Amino acid sequence: MVQTISIHSFRGGTGKSNITANVSAQFALKGKRVAVIDTDINSPGIHVLFQMDEEEMDSTLNDYLWGKCAIEEAAYDVSAKLGVEGTIYLIPSSIRAGEIAKVLREGYDVGLLNDGFRALIDKLDLDYLFIDTHPGLNEETLLSVAISDLLIIILRTDQQDFQGTAVTVDVARKLEVPHLYLVVNKAISSYEPDALRKQVEETYGAPVAAIIPLSEDVAALQSSDIFSLRFPDHAVSQHIGEIVAAIETATG
Repeated sequence: MVQTISIHSFRGGTGKSNITANVSAQFALKGKRVAVIDTDINSPGIHVLFQMDEEEMDSTLNDYLWGKCAIEEAAYDVSAKLGVEGTIYLIPSSIRAGEIAKVLREGYDVGLLNDGFRALIDKLDLDYLFIDTHPGLNEETLLSVAISDLLIIILRTDQQDFQGTAVTVDVARKLEVPHLYLVVNKAISSYEPDALRKQVEETYGAPVAAIIPLSEDVAALQSSDIFSLRFPDHAVSQHIGEIVAAIETATG
């Protein structure tokens, strides 16, 4: 049965898209049929991690939302780019300034997102649908969270993140999301991982799937590739594996 997984953060800059790309790629590496949809329409970017540029995007999520194409026409098979055994599709949002401005100015029918999610699952025969959400809480984010089988919230060791995450966890519980995990990303070395995990779990009453250390190696890659595919033995990649294992346990 297909699993819908939203990956969210209350604030930008947490590494949410990077984690989404890495986790989804690991499922494709296992031979699964996976799709990743970029619903961060205001500031899209996950396509860079999948080595796509503007010239390759004949249709985008924006086109679907404005009635210009079917959702599956905006799905691009990026499996060959990544060299994975399974199949992974990316549904990007437009990076054209005019189209981003149109979204900000005119908006769109958010209800179409739900229809699009269901169509992708059906048309692409998916095992997993990963939704890379817009940071913060808005209508499309609430919809994505509400229809998810599992929500992963990314946070950093920052007081603004801590407070915003509390709001997001509370909303997720009100929406009765079946499974909720936290991931602490970019944790500085002065934090002892076990103590940090205990603190976060006690604060939010939710399990921590992984604590990922701040890494210059990840930063050096500059989002040009999927880190865990390029460096499978790296400590950061092992933590990505912990998130994959948590998803498999929760949804298996």
